[in-house]
Amino acid sequence: MRIPAWTPEQKHQPQDLVDAILARRGGELINLDRALLWSEPVARGWNVYMKNVRTGLPTSRKLCELGICTVALLTDAKYEYHHHAPDFLTAGGKQSELDALNRVVKGDARQAVTDADLGEVERLVVQYAAQLTVNAKVDDTVFAAMQARFTTTELVELTIAISAYNMVARFLGAFQITPDGEPPR
Repeated sequence: MRIPAWTPEQKHQPQDLVDAILARRGGELINLDRALLWSEPVARGWNVYMKNVRTGLPTSRKLCELGICTVALLTDAKYEYHHHAPDFLTAGGKQSELDALNRVVKGDARQAVTDADLGEVERLVVQYAAQLTVNAKVDDTVFAAMQARFTTTELVELTIAISAYNMVARFLGAFQITPDGEPPR
């Protein structure tokens, strides 16, 4: 990590904030938290917002995680992929779908995705996430296909999940935050 890992000795943070992050993380801070905790407002807002994005949306968890994994692979955010590929599998995704995603992003996933190991909806979500990530906008035809497939609420929630994890990927990349237990790059 390009910045020192936060410790309470280096910068005091309110205990309620640290406790809230620990509660969301199952009792342990991860490297991302150790970077965010340098700023109380950022860490506090991030903890609430990302908790809702990650686990509070009623839209398909599998499809949200597929969008997040697409972002991770396209932005080379190994940390993000390390944490979200298992979540994709837990949410009902298959390893063959992750393998297909890895193949697809090596090409141009912004174009029509054709890998047979991904279903029609999954291919559309990957293309949508790729366009949002690489272009920061979505072609009208892809957006129309998303509108035809998803309710407005689902479309908003999928877009937020993809967009929020683009923010995460950029934060991880700027500070070269690696998965816990791995040496810095």
